[in-house]
Amino acid sequence: MQLGMIGLGKMGSNMAVRLQKAKHKVVVYDRAAEALKASVKEGATEAKSVEDLVKKLDTPRTVWVMLPAGKITEDTITQLTGLLDKGDTIIDGGNSKFTDDLRRAEELKGHGIEYMDVGTSGGIWGLIRGYSLMIGGEEKNFKRLDPIFKALAPAGRKGNMAYEGEKEIGDGYALFGPAGSGHFVKMVHNGIEYAMMQSYAEGFDIIKAYPHAGKAGIDLLKCAKTWRNGSVVASWLLDLAANALEEDAEFKGIKPFVTESGEGKWTVECALQWGVPASCIAESVLTRFVSQGKSAFALKFLNALRHQFGGHEIVKEK
Repeated sequence: MQLGMIGLGKMGSNMAVRLQKAKHKVVVYDRAAEALKASVKEGATEAKSVEDLVKKLDTPRTVWVMLPAGKITEDTITQLTGLLDKGDTIIDGGNSKFTDDLRRAEELKGHGIEYMDVGTSGGIWGLIRGYSLMIGGEEKNFKRLDPIFKALAPAGRKGNMAYEGEKEIGDGYALFGPAGSGHFVKMVHNGIEYAMMQSYAEGFDIIKAYPHAGKAGIDLLKCAKTWRNGSVVASWLLDLAANALEEDAEFKGIKPFVTESGEGKWTVECALQWGVPASCIAESVLTRFVSQGKSAFALKFLNALRHQFGGHEIVKEK
């Protein structure tokens, strides 16, 4: 099949390569000349602009937008709306909020343009491992574009589960419902990811603090490697944690500052709106805010208040 790809960042560029390895034809565009040049070197067809990309696609056209959520994605979809024809399809594979998908799908319906949202997970490892795709849109479009999704996603495999023997694990993509469903499922996926990472971080921090293991302490990498094989807490995140610990078990030079890209916060907002308890995810999001210094005044307030009622020493900034 033929596909237009707009956005050649770490994920978009690797997705284009993976599609080409599966014999699909990809027309690419990115404002960064070097990214565009690198993708063309891998076999993609270069487009000089969004307009040029649309012209180089056969009808019905499919354009996959792989850009950061927000203004750049909105502007690109608006531009495509004025260039595409009835029956063409726009896919947003970034991390847009699902409510934006609901609005876009309704707006594009008036132009006869199909819209799909694809929550994409896999990061920099997706080229090798494949991308988990959480898809929202019409079933007819899902079926038409199935070869594209199948090429990007990990293939099914046998799963060895000790309590029930081997069983089939399906391909790593699925249609979850109409537009908005894909990004909604991906949002919650990322909220769970926040809480899992927070749990690992806290657990390893407690192990590091163990005072009865001698001067060297307990080997954190050894813990991670042991847990990876047969443990209930084994996961790909734990595999990546072992990689990080192997590179530098002390994380020298890494600032205790963790960014928050939006999905965790949106997950908590939905939980609050619908009355669903989500304390672990909420706490993991709040911890990121603390790391960013967003609680600095509150902590100074607590410091001063302890001094007022108990005469406790005020810890001054250096």
